[in-house]
Amino acid sequence: MRKIVGPLLTGLLVVGVAAAIYVSADKQLSQLNKVTVRGLIGSEKLAFFQDPRVIEAFANKGLEVEVKKSGSREIATRHDLNNWDFAFPAGVPAAEKISRENQARKSYQVAFTPMVVASWESIAKILEANGIARLRDNIYYLIDMKKLLEIIEQGKRWTDLPQNESYQARKSILINSTDIRRSNSAAMYLALASYLFNDEAVVENTTQADALVDRLANLFIRQGYTEHSSAVPFNDYLIMGIGKAPMVMAYEAQYLYAASQSQLRGDMRLLYPEPTLYTKHVLVALSEPGEQFGQVLTTDPTLQGLMIEHGWRNSDRAGFDSFIQSRKLQVPASLVNVIEPPSYEVIESMIQTIERDHYGGAH
Repeated sequence: MRKIVGPLLTGLLVVGVAAAIYVSADKQLSQLNKVTVRGLIGSEKLAFFQDPRVIEAFANKGLEVEVKKSGSREIATRHDLNNWDFAFPAGVPAAEKISRENQARKSYQVAFTPMVVASWESIAKILEANGIARLRDNIYYLIDMKKLLEIIEQGKRWTDLPQNESYQARKSILINSTDIRRSNSAAMYLALASYLFNDEAVVENTTQADALVDRLANLFIRQGYTEHSSAVPFNDYLIMGIGKAPMVMAYEAQYLYAASQSQLRGDMRLLYPEPTLYTKHVLVALSEPGEQFGQVLTTDPTLQGLMIEHGWRNSDRAGFDSFIQSRKLQVPASLVNVIEPPSYEVIESMIQTIERDHYGGAH
């Protein structure tokens, strides 16, 4: 028996050592051949790229990724994109503009997330009592955006709403957003409101847009100072509570990631506008390394799974369903009443007119 077992153990040891040497050599070779890729990203994706597991997954593919956050609209209008390997804004309109004007090598639709309103149970109940929101399948709330925008335009305050004993604040009813001149999340709020103000039709040209801009501007000007990045108002929502902003326009992914990190309070609720729209996150490769990066990001199962863990929806629908079920997140698996935003040129026209006529043309 010893004559058999001895050589067998020796053989297994040799195989194990050889495998370890192979893996070590493979990692060293990967390090030697590592490609540095630099890109501009929307701030809502920063946590993903800072995740050590994401950094390691890219390193295993021979990539070292350096990112700089910027407002998505700012990314689309930068004049130095030839100095970067990729641009990764939020929203198809911005990505299409970048592709069209910067000799893009290829575009990759990486992920998407619906626009939502981050709010509170007490606010949801007040809206429900006034016929503005309803609980769907005893899981999540839907907001009738047409009705909500009507009371916002009427200048109503929270104390004006009947059946409101839990939020006696005299502040105006508004959805807090980011700076419309800088950020995609505000531009998506603009797109949604423009659809409803345009008799529930996508705004197709500047003639239609010009007829709506004063009403649209009112939604943003009345907020006062607004932040450049979508991360800031959402962090205020998490930290400062209902007094700062009872309703915040956000990405669903932000809320889901915060939930997975145990950052939510028990009375926080996610409200889904009806209709809503998806923000698609399209990566635009501007160089050969950028193209390599896009290919890895959209095909590597580990990175796809990590993107879901950060709250994003992607082509792995079963993986997303498993994620929300495992964490008992009260969100819809899919949405039906979803619209498309106007073209980049139409959105840009509305923003520029609002900036000129209501902000004095200043950033």
